Amino acid sequence: MNAVLRSIIGACLALLIPAGLGLAQTPNLAEPCRPLTFEDSSYVVCVLDLRRARLKLFWRGADDQAYGSFERLRQAPEAQGLAFAMNAGMYHEDRSPVGLYVENGHELKRANTANGPGNFHMKPNGVFYVKGDSAGVVETGRYLRQRPAAEIATQSGPMLVIDGKIHPKISDEGASRKRRNGVGVRDSHTVVFAISDGPVSFGAFARLFRDGLGCRNALFLDGSISSLYAPNLGRADAIFPMGPIIGAFERTPPPAR
Repeated sequence: MNAVLRSIIGACLALLIPAGLGLAQTPNLAEPCRPLTFEDSSYVVCVLDLRRARLKLFWRGADDQAYGSFERLRQAPEAQGLAFAMNAGMYHEDRSPVGLYVENGHELKRANTANGPGNFHMKPNGVFYVKGDSAGVVETGRYLRQRPAAEIATQSGPMLVIDGKIHPKISDEGASRKRRNGVGVRDSHTVVFAISDGPVSFGAFARLFRDGLGCRNALFLDGSISSLYAPNLGRADAIFPMGPIIGAFERTPPPAR
């Protein structure tokens, strides 16, 4: 398939998929996740409207130990009402974040701007952050220049989609194929998480966000250990111990005046 035809098909999919598969602009938090097939690969896509849902990051519990699993997180008082969760970025052997990590407005790990091997250091990498009912996915350098007053933020890499263009170092069909998960933003209020059911290339995963899900900016979170908690699908992955976890909760409406 040539590039022009792929672009046309992708544009059509971006218009049809959200409506046709229930991935609406204002999703129901009780059922945020849906299966999706894109370019012959199977995914689960979870769409969250931040005017209805609140996203929180979790790393360590009251005992100062990493939660490490959805099961342990669900038992924590601070995670009652958990409607969705996913691993939220790369981590060291002690399950501490590799890069920037902001939880409840507090920066617990500084941004990592070093060069090095691996996906995290495939520059540009980026930051997913939430401020109130708005979210963004931006290159790390831009985040550090703007310094938004984020309630939560997690750094990972590489960026998958940057202002509507796929990361320049990601080929259409690379040799590396792994189970992958990532996050993108469709607009300032709408966050889209995706996880593949099987091994996919970086190129295929990036096109999912850009052409299939309508995200102009998207960030790779991790591969191989990628895990999802989606009670509406009866799913609670327990593949490997995790580092940071992101979870969604119903946003409490303001009191009536």
